[in-house]
Amino acid sequence: MDKKQLVVIGGGPGGYPAAFLAADLGMKVTMVDPEANPGGVCLYRGCIPSKALLHVARLIHEAREAEAWGVKYQEPVLDLDRLRAWKESVVDKLTGGLGQLRQQRGIEFIRGRARLTGAQQLTVTGTDGKEQALSFEQAILATGSRPAALPGLPVSPRLWNSTAALNLEMVPATLLVVGGGYIGLELGSVYAALGSRVTVVEMLSGLLPGADRDLVAPLARRLEKQFAGILLNTKVAEMTETAEGLRVRFEGAGPKDPVQVFDRVLVSVGRKPNSSELGLENTRVALDTKGFVQVDGQRRTAEPTIFAIGDVAGEPMLAHKATHEARVAVEAALGKKTVFEPRAIPAVVFTDPEIAWCGVTETEAQKAGIPIRVSRFPWAASGRAITLDRPEGVTKLIAEAETGKILGMGITGPGAGDMIAEAALAIEMGATAEDLALTIHPHPTLSETLMEAAEVNLGHCTHVYRKRKEGEAK
Repeated sequence: MDKKQLVVIGGGPGGYPAAFLAADLGMKVTMVDPEANPGGVCLYRGCIPSKALLHVARLIHEAREAEAWGVKYQEPVLDLDRLRAWKESVVDKLTGGLGQLRQQRGIEFIRGRARLTGAQQLTVTGTDGKEQALSFEQAILATGSRPAALPGLPVSPRLWNSTAALNLEMVPATLLVVGGGYIGLELGSVYAALGSRVTVVEMLSGLLPGADRDLVAPLARRLEKQFAGILLNTKVAEMTETAEGLRVRFEGAGPKDPVQVFDRVLVSVGRKPNSSELGLENTRVALDTKGFVQVDGQRRTAEPTIFAIGDVAGEPMLAHKATHEARVAVEAALGKKTVFEPRAIPAVVFTDPEIAWCGVTETEAQKAGIPIRVSRFPWAASGRAITLDRPEGVTKLIAEAETGKILGMGITGPGAGDMIAEAALAIEMGATAEDLALTIHPHPTLSETLMEAAEVNLGHCTHVYRKRKEGEAK
């Protein structure tokens, strides 16, 4: 049996960076993945195709909003075949490029699904059904995750998960989105822009439960205008298929009509790690109660020869977290002193407006009893936001009360996902609010709002007036 130095199982944003870095550092690498090229769910059925469609949705909304500026367009005419082809061309370009980079690095690629048969052995079932046995010195599990399902729902082509929704086979007249998290809101925004009457149902009291409420509020107000309905504190009690569509019975505080019929229903209630069919029972690799592979600070499992990264290794289930873990795992496999200990992992919701945050949230700080000083800079005071006709945004800074050290930041508004990296760098570098306030930002830009939020935190800001309290230090 041919023994491999390093086998990377999975070709997503954790797997392919791990394989590429290992090859760059001189290791002989074998990659196993079901797809023809690296990319994983993120590129094929997740991050990339959804952002391509969100760009189209934003363009449609902006064309409609332009009438208020004195520029009127005709209503857009959709060519779904061309739109679908364009989305797929984006995916093909990126995955094809990764395939070329793999070849240039001399990485062996085996197309199929891997199953561990021991601490240093596995079998790969190819697309033709044939099995191939391999042995390895070390392996990295990067098998990702899959959409979670709700029990008791009918088996029907009208019932979508995120993968089916991204196929863009048709634009339903009515669409129910089950789950008010980032996947549901992003895809709901796409279909609302394309012409569907979208209703969102969320069993909790607010959308995007992981984000601070003041960051979510501007998005919620905008979605209330774009969606047919947002049903909070409500759950789907029953769903049956009829000739007219999927008949849904709701329970909770939200709906006026507890029974409604929808052309399509999108279930977006989270994701589950792909850990159940890897043959982990043939190793010492351990799982937690949610099915995530348990790892240490170097991403090493209880089996010393096997590492795990990305969604399969625990939350947050984010592509960029997986990519960073890839570097740690490869360096650890080479015997280097390394550990995964980020202070800030940015989270981005690519709705319109976008919401992004990193570090400690205000809610988390309050629960942990951390003394903090919170400041907000409203985009209504931003010259650049006004020129974009997007004054609803906000930039928020959370600093340690005594030292002013930046613990967390949040941004709501167009481009929030691009700007949050500055906040992540500030947190990683141990910067204070004063450091950020003294950093000259270009004018007029939205990035200035980070500097001005820091100025507000210090008690004086050019574009926000706050009257000093009697006896307050200057």
